[in-house]
Parts: sequence; C-alpha cells; structure tokens
Amino acid sequence: MLDIRVTEKNGVAVIEVQGRIDSSTAGELGEALTSVIDDGYNQVVLDIAGVDYMSSAGLRELVSALKKLRNTSGDMRIAQVKERVYEVLELSGLHTIFQIFDSQAEAIRSF
Repeated sequence: MLDIRVTEKNGVAVIEVQGRIDSSTAGELGEALTSVIDDGYNQVVLDIAGVDYMSSAGLRELVSALKKLRNTSGDMRIAQVKERVYEVLELSGLHTIFQIFDSQAEAIRSF
C-alpha cells in the first residue's frame, strides 16, 4: 500500500510517495501520475523521500509518465531519492534520463 499525496506548488504538480513501489503498488503510482497529467499539469515533481524500494514495475511507470509529459512539452523531476532507489535508477540507466534533485524545492525551482 502506497501513501500518495498530490499538491501544487508554483504551478508544479508535486507527488509525494511513501512506501514500497513494487509490482503490486506500481499501478497506484501510475494512476497518480496519469491523473495529474490528465489534469493539465506538464511540470511534475515526484518526491520519493519515503520510498526505500522500487522495482522494475515502478521504473516502467516513471518512464511511461515521462513520455506522456514530454509529448506535451512537459517534464518530470525526481526529488529526495534514497541511495538504494538511486542504485536501481543507476543500474537501469534512468539516472541519465531523469533530473534528480536533493530537495523538493530545488526540483520545483528547476522548471
């Protein structure tokens, strides 16, 4: 079970996630991302300070959302990535595709 909170800061959709992102919860993350994109946001910050595990299913949801955003000239930033999750992003090569920030505020300012 994921705890997902969506807020808006300076016109940027901020999605804060807590819990494990695996094959049973990745769909929840995907739904939250799709929802903000469908609501018209094209700047999204995914704050995963509370995530200590992400499987390939979670990575697929991130890539899918990024493609949708880039199709509308949007983009997504990732904030507060724990070391273990960063290693997964690094192994998959996604650390070069996503802009990753130490804080939510830095990620929001980067747009």
